[in-house]
Amino acid sequence: MYLKNLSLINFKNYQEADLDFTPKVNCFTGDNASGKTNLLDAIYYLSFCKSFSNPVDSQNINHEFDFFSIKGEYQLNGSTDELHCGMKRNQNKVFRRNKKVYERLSDHIGLYPLVLIHPGDVNLLLGGSEERRKFVDGVISQYDKDYLHFLLQYKRALLQRNTLLKTFAEKRHFDEASLEIWDEQLVANGNHIFEQRKNFFKEFLPVFSEYYSFLTQASEIVSIEYKSDLLIDSFENCLFNARKNDLIAQYTTKGLHKDELDFMVNNYPVKKFGSQGQQKSFIIALKLAQFAFTKKVKGFNPLMLFDDIFDKLDESRVTQLMKLVSDNTFGQIFVTDTDASRIKKIFSKLKTETKIFEVKSAEVSQKS
Repeated sequence: MYLKNLSLINFKNYQEADLDFTPKVNCFTGDNASGKTNLLDAIYYLSFCKSFSNPVDSQNINHEFDFFSIKGEYQLNGSTDELHCGMKRNQNKVFRRNKKVYERLSDHIGLYPLVLIHPGDVNLLLGGSEERRKFVDGVISQYDKDYLHFLLQYKRALLQRNTLLKTFAEKRHFDEASLEIWDEQLVANGNHIFEQRKNFFKEFLPVFSEYYSFLTQASEIVSIEYKSDLLIDSFENCLFNARKNDLIAQYTTKGLHKDELDFMVNNYPVKKFGSQGQQKSFIIALKLAQFAFTKKVKGFNPLMLFDDIFDKLDESRVTQLMKLVSDNTFGQIFVTDTDASRIKKIFSKLKTETKIFEVKSAEVSQKS
């Protein structure tokens, strides 16, 4: 799979852009705030039906206009697919695949898998547990549509249960039968989520460890420990035993929405004790493992996007990383960097087809 063409109208700081890409490495160079990352965000939109930098769709419309349009032409399994995402102010977003409108955007997730590495990924280590759950859910949802369905149903049931707990407190009245309805919904959906998360980590951890060792060329021991209430007791028992605390807290204190991941290097939390180099390598290894895992289950290469990560790595590590992802194991790559000379230097050493685009104030031109 690869993206052949990207066309933008009124998207973020772009009024118009039309770009043809190589199936291998595509680089966008330019100053900060020139629009490089917005090009990656447009590609991300076509895979996930949303922005990775701004979840409010209307705010991605160029402020001088009333709509935005993103079109992509993909080559997938020998056929050409056309994707289109468009939105007008004060109207719902419309997403089309080969001119057919999706009834549910969730039906699109996973058809055109993508892995993104960008500066905000530091929140995987330094942010709250929700960031780490989002990472896991994002990986699994790209290959298991049932998982995404169960996850959405779980979140709806959780919202209803929490609302009910608040109502009990406000009215000073407890209705056990009403609460059990939502308990059953949480358990029915949560058990599937739990089993998929467990299975995912069994396969994911060895791949992650291998990439971390490659990046660091060190003998450090890395691990990811999955923590869940359901590893200790059944979901039914967890909810029942926590009921008293839930009524006091007025929200659901036990369940899959409390799952956590402990990221460790040499048996110490990388969040607290890891050096900057260890933290950067940990994040990149996570994303490379995500790529390898997704490729294995989907049967073809996801797109790989690197947004301004070179300033965070030394030159030798950057070269090693680009050498890795530009070989035949990986597919189409998109890279942004502020330093055009660095990009040319790196890829001049690698025998792979490369296109370099220069971005200036949302104007894009191909460089020779």
